[in-house]
Amino acid sequence: MLSIAALQAVVTATPFDGEPSDAELDAIEVEMPLILADVELLDAVINTLDRPVSKLDERRIRRARNRVVAARRDLTNRTGLTLADGAA
Repeated sequence: MLSIAALQAVVTATPFDGEPSDAELDAIEVEMPLILADVELLDAVINTLDRPVSKLDERRIRRARNRVVAARRDLTNRTGLTLADGAA
């Protein structure tokens, strides 16, 4: 009887170790200001879920949203500069 085993080499030569690569860690580090701003906004919104929103809460949420927008703008501008430098 003939063997049905695969005759080709394994497709994935290196096993996945479950850890992020250096490039992935660098990307996370670049995005960290945006991540922290999003967490701050989320904290501000969570604090207002079980009680009425006060004027102070409104200001806190508005400022947190502004920080998120600023962080996104900075990240987009930084990414655009990196692409422009790499393309030149």
